[in-house]
Amino acid sequence: MSVEVLDGTTIREFVEDELAFNGSVDDLFACLDTDKDGLLSYVEMMKELRSLRVLETHFGVDVVDSNPSLVYDSLFLQFDHDCNGVVDMEEFRAETKQMMLAMSNGLGFLPVQMVLEEGSFLKKAVERELSKVNA
Repeated sequence: MSVEVLDGTTIREFVEDELAFNGSVDDLFACLDTDKDGLLSYVEMMKELRSLRVLETHFGVDVVDSNPSLVYDSLFLQFDHDCNGVVDMEEFRAETKQMMLAMSNGLGFLPVQMVLEEGSFLKKAVERELSKVNA
């Protein structure tokens, strides 16, 4: 983990760089696709869905009053656009793009300091921006 400064433009430009963004998404998809069938099942997606920490409320501890599986079911359905029970590469790319653009819009143009996990899409966006500055 590292503390980085980023804004919405950093994320948006990463998403718009199709080579960098699609390469990162494809790498994550390949890691999650443990049976290598080119599709992500609910079980395969759970690791990534949990890493989003949507239920985290207190320093890494998920605290919810309701059933957390309903939250994960809903998240999975966000990716499974055709509701066939699996997520293909195109669905995964499209939903990941939408999530990243939503974060970009939420951050806006004011820079914020964030703790980012190594290998995360946000960290890759920052690294991409830094490589442009250092070039």
